[in-house]
Amino acid sequence: MSEESTTPDLVQLTRDWLEAGTSGDLDRTLSFLGPEPVWDMSPMGMGVFEGLVAVRGFYLDWMGAYEDYRIEAEEIHDLGNGVTFAIVVQEGRPMGSLGTVQLRYGSCAQWVNGKAVRVWNYTDIDEARAAAERLVHERG
Repeated sequence: MSEESTTPDLVQLTRDWLEAGTSGDLDRTLSFLGPEPVWDMSPMGMGVFEGLVAVRGFYLDWMGAYEDYRIEAEEIHDLGNGVTFAIVVQEGRPMGSLGTVQLRYGSCAQWVNGKAVRVWNYTDIDEARAAAERLVHERG
């Protein structure tokens, strides 16, 4: 009889989380976060959002600016100790526009019991990777 792992697959969870973001289902998207998440956009110059209410507000403002929106990962890595690093691409058509915009960035997430409790997003992908690697060592 084989034993099933109780350790969550953080790569698949991240992929499912991004899929939820593309679907536009905000409640499903937020269900991947812990009860008191920290969404840190300060490396992108946009501040830090603490708690589900603040993160929900950020998501509503961000995703609500687009008529067509999608988000997917080029890469996702489980670095160990509950840390993931991803290269993410968002593409959308701003409200009232015929053109699209694209944002490619690095994202580092800290996971506890299958929930993202803190997320950092960086325009500099190498900086995001270094931050994720530091976090792995801090948590080790």
